[in-house]
Amino acid sequence: MNTDDKRLDEISKYLSYVLRHEPQTIGLQLDAEGWASIDSLITSAAKYGRSLDRTTIQTVVANNDKKRFSISDDGKRIRAIQGHSTPAVQRKYSEKEPPEVLYHGTATRFLKSIHELGLKAGARHHVHLSQDIPTALAVGQRYGKPAVLEIQAMRMHRQGFKFFLAENGVWLTQGVPAEFLNTLDKLSS
Repeated sequence: MNTDDKRLDEISKYLSYVLRHEPQTIGLQLDAEGWASIDSLITSAAKYGRSLDRTTIQTVVANNDKKRFSISDDGKRIRAIQGHSTPAVQRKYSEKEPPEVLYHGTATRFLKSIHELGLKAGARHHVHLSQDIPTALAVGQRYGKPAVLEIQAMRMHRQGFKFFLAENGVWLTQGVPAEFLNTLDKLSS
């Protein structure tokens, strides 16, 4: 990764932190749908020693491989697509019928608890699910030795569980009871 890519990656992580979890650390206000004024973001970040500009923010949004952020149609606001843990944000997603199965990446050290208690959103507002195994595997690798869980999404949906699809292709649900998941045994890593 070259120096410019490292800088953009660091800025992406910073944006995730303030737009998903801790906007108050820089005095940034998010609305219920997670939007913040780009001008306010730049000004607030500067007060806390972080230099951002509109062009860099637009580059991070456009080039983020996970499509974590969006800029409003008028170009004045930014938000994280999903993954919020701050109570100020209560995004409304359209309910969707899920595919037969979805996947969740985690670390093997969490499997015992997950098989006992199911998947919980924890500090976030939703459990994040992937439509394919490679994406779930990549997510799991961030937390240690990866494990991929197969979620019986359609079976859950038929029993009244709600699923939502974020703009970046991440499936969201409130939680997954243990009886709807299985650990995949053979993974290429």
